[in-house]
Amino acid sequence: MDFSFTEEQTLLAESVQRYLDDRYSFEARKQWLKAMGDGAAHSPTVWNELAGLGVLALLVPEKDGGLGGGAFETLVVAQALGGHMVVEPFISSAVVATRAIAMLGTPEQRAQWLPAMAEGKAIVVPVLGGTAASTDAAVTATVTNDGWRLNGKARAVYHAPAAQAFVVAARVAAGEGTADTLFLVSANGAGVQQTRYITVDSQSAADLAFNNMEVAASARLGDGDSSTAIAALADLALFTLCAEALGSMEQAVALTVDYTRNRQQFGMPLARFQVLQHRMVDMQTHVEQARSLVYLAASLIDTGDSEAQAQGSTSRTQAVAAMQVLVLEAARYVSQQAVQLHGGMGVTDEMAISHHFKRLLATGLRCGTAAQHLDRYAGLTAA
Repeated sequence: MDFSFTEEQTLLAESVQRYLDDRYSFEARKQWLKAMGDGAAHSPTVWNELAGLGVLALLVPEKDGGLGGGAFETLVVAQALGGHMVVEPFISSAVVATRAIAMLGTPEQRAQWLPAMAEGKAIVVPVLGGTAASTDAAVTATVTNDGWRLNGKARAVYHAPAAQAFVVAARVAAGEGTADTLFLVSANGAGVQQTRYITVDSQSAADLAFNNMEVAASARLGDGDSSTAIAALADLALFTLCAEALGSMEQAVALTVDYTRNRQQFGMPLARFQVLQHRMVDMQTHVEQARSLVYLAASLIDTGDSEAQAQGSTSRTQAVAAMQVLVLEAARYVSQQAVQLHGGMGVTDEMAISHHFKRLLATGLRCGTAAQHLDRYAGLTAA
């Protein structure tokens, strides 16, 4: 299977990387984070500049004024953003919420939201059971005379404080059973409460509580049971999060190699010690294994499971589960080894490696454990 990037994808990756090198260095990131510490949910300046690069329009269909990109375009951008530990709501708004509205939105919903999201004028955040890895609805929806009533809670919704709207996955009673559906609702509407905070990896998040929130019938995304679409959105979120983690791991290895080349011990650079060389080789090996599974997932993320099975290939859900296992194991190993090889300085805020450690730690917390995804992969393989 050929995983070579096209000329357009390569140019996209290079343009985003140049922008980040110029505008989002580690020192510049500290300034953006200081602004967040003063009460900001994200940086409107950075967000608008990403919009100017076309990053926010990647997954907006061409007919809606976007670029009509797919998984590999998302991959190269997320990888670059992860390498610089960007704290903007790219995954939440530009990827998952954009895909949800593009897939299921009515013409009116698409016209209202997609162009504004592509231009950086609106941020929409998904609420898929409270975590990126969850497809279980934490919110219930009850039919009313003129719409719906939402109740429930969702924890650790990344970038919720910056959002103007939420795409909420909810469980709806349907006759004798239940169905999952999505609602596009105002983030500032009556009946929704936010408990805001900054996460361990310096991003904004909130716990949400929906208390008898009344929404119009027109707020629903799609008709009938949207379980398949919600599962696809969750897989897309996990894939993009792992692509981001891949960029962070690559940078962690590069920082560690550079540090050991310059740090002197016993009259020679640390990089001259063979035992440390072996550890850095092991770090790079984990990164390359993770890369192979992220690329495999990218080749399948835009393909439905039934289509993949008809072609005799690995299903999207299998690929995502396998990717999660390797990426989470690699993230743990690479981040821990990087900090250890930096010594005591590796855990200080002055060193970029400590921030990569926190970013990769948070990835594991958002995704679930490797053991959970291994069980998921085994179940899918046996089915």
